[in-house]
Amino acid sequence: MGTAAPTTDLDSVTDDDYAAFCVGVRRLCRLDLTSYRRGQMERRIRSHAQACGKPALLDYLALLAHDEAEVERFVDRVTINVSQLWRNPLQWQTLAETAIPLIACGGRIRAWSAGCSYGAEAYTLAAVCRQAAPAARLAVRGSDIDERMLARARIGHFSDADMRTVPPPARARWFQHGPSGWQVTPELVELVRFEAEDLLSCRPPREAYDLITCRNTVIYLTDQSRGELHRKLAAALRPGGYLMVGATERIVSAEIYGLEQAHPFTYRKA
Repeated sequence: MGTAAPTTDLDSVTDDDYAAFCVGVRRLCRLDLTSYRRGQMERRIRSHAQACGKPALLDYLALLAHDEAEVERFVDRVTINVSQLWRNPLQWQTLAETAIPLIACGGRIRAWSAGCSYGAEAYTLAAVCRQAAPAARLAVRGSDIDERMLARARIGHFSDADMRTVPPPARARWFQHGPSGWQVTPELVELVRFEAEDLLSCRPPREAYDLITCRNTVIYLTDQSRGELHRKLAAALRPGGYLMVGATERIVSAEIYGLEQAHPFTYRKA
């Protein structure tokens, strides 16, 4: 992340300190806050700035420009790193019983956990695919904008709270319990690779994946950004591939992206 101070072209938007702050943040750490719903994001940022002793957003921006550690804390604050292994278990069960066997007919599964946070969903995806299609060649990619979360994901260590909805057979097969929590087995770690990526600016290859999960991410985006992301994810699916979204989400006008609803919260590319 850069540490250069914001330049004077912020003056054109200083009548709106939040807009000016967004310009500075985008230059500083390539995070586009304008793609997120302003109300809830602005409240989060102003609360954090106040707690840092910088209630004026441009004063807080100046702090970010000279304090890389605070930039990391800020990114952690504004990115929503809430996750859990086997979150919404019925969704995973439906995926395992319906979509994955069809995908695996080709002999391999290429999967992407988009916005994977600290890896809970990527490891869940890998375990569910392996159990539902043990003979298929499997490669899972997890991506997130937050490098610190990815470092944690690569370790594959989870708390009791992360484990609370893991089915007992999966818990016994894929995790080892220790005094400080639960460790993913080496077999599962080898199935997943993690990469830094901003979903709002990335350009995934077309028709590269058989299965994509992107859950509990778009609810924070503006309508325009949400539509652009759904279009991007649909383009990255091969025909016949599946996209699973969160249990509180739906894709509006899915047909314009070439998608049809196959199951609750799961869409298939025609």
